[in-house]
Amino acid sequence: MKSVYLLSCVFALIALFALVEVSGAEEDAKPLSASPIYGVTIPAGYRQWELIAPALEDAPLNELRAVVGNPKAADAYRHADLPFPDGTILVKLAWKRTPSKEFASATVPGAATTVQVMVKDSKKYASTGGWGFGRFVDGKAVDEAQHRTCFACHQALVRDHDYVFTHYAQ
Repeated sequence: MKSVYLLSCVFALIALFALVEVSGAEEDAKPLSASPIYGVTIPAGYRQWELIAPALEDAPLNELRAVVGNPKAADAYRHADLPFPDGTILVKLAWKRTPSKEFASATVPGAATTVQVMVKDSKKYASTGGWGFGRFVDGKAVDEAQHRTCFACHQALVRDHDYVFTHYAQ
């Protein structure tokens, strides 16, 4: 009888975890807003994409960051295919850095700060190097003034890498 009860508990937990995972995937699938200027939204299912590279941002931001890419982006990175092909999508996730409670010398993600998206479409975004940009806080696009700074920064600093800061972490 105990084994039947234990087995029932295990199945209930599995069902609960599956429900939580589906619920999170549904949230990823619902863009809350589109970026001004570019019309970029947060792509559905982006949290299941391949990790391109992590990053550590020093003061004043003090953030941990991770860039993920859709299959087209991951393939382009693996084959050093520049310029990136149309259809490439990169998503940068950022969190405040916080000391780990369990391991004193480690820094772990704290509060989420932004989700930033770059979409490659050389025709639609011809005036910005082929890239459309989106920056989101709590799922909502930031204002137009902030979006006007995206391409200017990328153009000034990473023109030779198809306007992309992130390099592949092999």
